[in-house]
Amino acid sequence: MVAVRHDDLSMTFDFVSYASPMEHSAYVSLETGKIWWISDSNDAFDEEIPGDLETSDRYLAIPHKNELDLGRRLALRFVSQELPGRYGEVEGFFRRQGAYARFKDLLEREGVLERWHAFETDAVESALRQWCAENGLELVQT
Repeated sequence: MVAVRHDDLSMTFDFVSYASPMEHSAYVSLETGKIWWISDSNDAFDEEIPGDLETSDRYLAIPHKNELDLGRRLALRFVSQELPGRYGEVEGFFRRQGAYARFKDLLEREGVLERWHAFETDAVESALRQWCAENGLELVQT
């Protein structure tokens, strides 16, 4: 098992998930645990990227939050638990652009925004740990 620093993986996951799927990507070496970040919209990453990064089985793509069901489905799971009477309304949010802004505005008005943040943090942590275990990575604290 190759070790990957928790903070590095967490920041990289946020980077990949911040944009639309495939806009930002990142890969972890299955030999060393080193992580490379790639973005079509930013040339600021000065580091030399391995030529076979996207094609070799020596590297593993860091997933986008949607690949781990941490996007819309997670929000709807939270609403079903915390605000079941608003489920249909929130489901409607996700049929249009700007869904997360409307979702978070509703949570703030309902006084559950902090609970959402804790719920989301726990879900991301659990999903990343499971993803690491499934892919032979050891998540280490440093």
